[in-house]
Amino acid sequence: MKDIIQQRIAALRAEMSRIGIDAWYISGTDPHSSEYLPQRWETREFISGFTGSYGLVVVTKEKAALWTDSRYFLQAADELKGSGIEMMKLRVPDAVSPQVWLTQNLKAGSNVGIDAKTVTVAEFRNLQRTLVKQNIELVETPDLFDAIWEDRPAIPTDKAFELDVQYAGLSRKEKQQAVAVELAKTGADLQVVSMLDELAWLYNLRGSDVPYNPVFTGFGIIGATESTLFVDAGKIDPALKSKLETEGVQLKAYTEFYTYLSEISGKKIFIDSGSLNYSACSALIEQNEIVEGTSKVAILKGQKNSIEIEGFRKAMVKDGVALVEFLYWLKETIGKKPVSDYEIGAKLAEFRSKQAGFKGESFPPIVGYKSRGAIVHLHIGANDGLPVEADGALLFDSGGQYIDGTTDITRTVALGAVSDQFKTDFTLVLKGMIGLTMAKFPYGTKGCHLDILARQALWENGMNYGHGTGHGVGHFLNVHEGPMAIRQEYNENPILPGNVMSNEPAFYREGLYGIRSENMMVCVEGEVTDYGRFLKFETLTLCPIDTSLINLALLNEREKNWLNKYHKQVNTALKPLLDIQYHDFLDKLTEEI
Repeated sequence: MKDIIQQRIAALRAEMSRIGIDAWYISGTDPHSSEYLPQRWETREFISGFTGSYGLVVVTKEKAALWTDSRYFLQAADELKGSGIEMMKLRVPDAVSPQVWLTQNLKAGSNVGIDAKTVTVAEFRNLQRTLVKQNIELVETPDLFDAIWEDRPAIPTDKAFELDVQYAGLSRKEKQQAVAVELAKTGADLQVVSMLDELAWLYNLRGSDVPYNPVFTGFGIIGATESTLFVDAGKIDPALKSKLETEGVQLKAYTEFYTYLSEISGKKIFIDSGSLNYSACSALIEQNEIVEGTSKVAILKGQKNSIEIEGFRKAMVKDGVALVEFLYWLKETIGKKPVSDYEIGAKLAEFRSKQAGFKGESFPPIVGYKSRGAIVHLHIGANDGLPVEADGALLFDSGGQYIDGTTDITRTVALGAVSDQFKTDFTLVLKGMIGLTMAKFPYGTKGCHLDILARQALWENGMNYGHGTGHGVGHFLNVHEGPMAIRQEYNENPILPGNVMSNEPAFYREGLYGIRSENMMVCVEGEVTDYGRFLKFETLTLCPIDTSLINLALLNEREKNWLNKYHKQVNTALKPLLDIQYHDFLDKLTEEI
């Protein structure tokens, strides 16, 4: 594979020389700023061999480098070996950004090419701001992958399908009206919608263009009196097309999007510069006034309505039943029959698939046994599986897509003896998860203000983890969604009622083990006092936490009470739906401490 990667980089350099550029910047995403991608836009993996879901690549005439974050440091270092591509770190102190690296490796007067359809407005500006200071020009190029990628996959043609309002909670017209109200506050007439999950939510449609994410490829333009959906005609069957048009949705070809934008004039148009690609913005900017901010669709989508929240609760019960059955299988299998970590991931999907309304996994399962648990976003292929034995601990992070909602859970469980140090580490992580769960906070609080609650016990012991603590989760949509997040970095979007989020503090000892405990929770109203409006979290996930790994001396009474109450809720919700053979097992897993 390394030889193939080197050949591809050589072909790219030849194409760069042909069009006269000194470097080419590869964003690693598609025209929709997607995290998980249709095969056509898996350009990062094609050019580097790196299979993670986040990273970008820069190729110059002499060098090549890939940037990623701490979730993938170990994986990227391994996958890039022998490729000639240097692994660079992002989101850590002293990180050298791609734009700074370019100024260090190119002379004044050089130029850097980009495919402007796959670079956001914000990303373009950040690049240009740094490069121009060193007299390096940023230039738009065609998509060079079209020239070097033989048999490049086409844009997917799978059908889109409707998500009934009984699951969505709001009709397309109601969502359009809600967006129009928010746009009116900014004076804007229209918003360009480019993120695939925003499009799916807005039109109550789902698809299968992207693995694990039930979305379809398209663009949209929405306003009080306009609703235009740009999508391949073959994706919408005649009955659905008729229904959409009756409701005032204008359907146009996906390929007409940029031309249509260039013909809009005299409008005030709202864009999200963090997600809209630069080509789309360029098509609008000369003849219209641009207003920028966080996508109104993203904010509305993030605040789940009561029907969606109830759907999440139903999905969590199904997920909990599947996970208890899985944990029972794990207990009955490990140490008695040969099993690999890859097979464990497959079993998670198998147990979920028995549940009503299951639509597939929400991301590739992460199964980390012993030292592999320290690889944060470990991906194991069918040929990479290693034996799992009745010793040490297993970390598994997995999720399901159900018609009712999306799930994401991580548990770390004992398969045999673990060290006292492991128990201490596990308990400090658990204290963080409980601390964030029990948070009460004023309306307007941002995720970075809450992040300390998940890290405090670790920090007090000189420990930390390198990734975020909480991300939004879509409703039968993408398992990772914004615009809010709980992490150390500043994010201007506050945590709002209806936001469904993960809560996943962790700790990793490289070469030894990884520990992560993750529940999903929803932000709800707390109380109104003389000092303001307060919010809190309610836990949605229903799955036992392995109490055999806890150092009880490190938990205070409040934390013990929370855990006992949580386990009682788990037992009460799941037992009636489990076959009787699992009852004693569940009782043992949820015993009071």
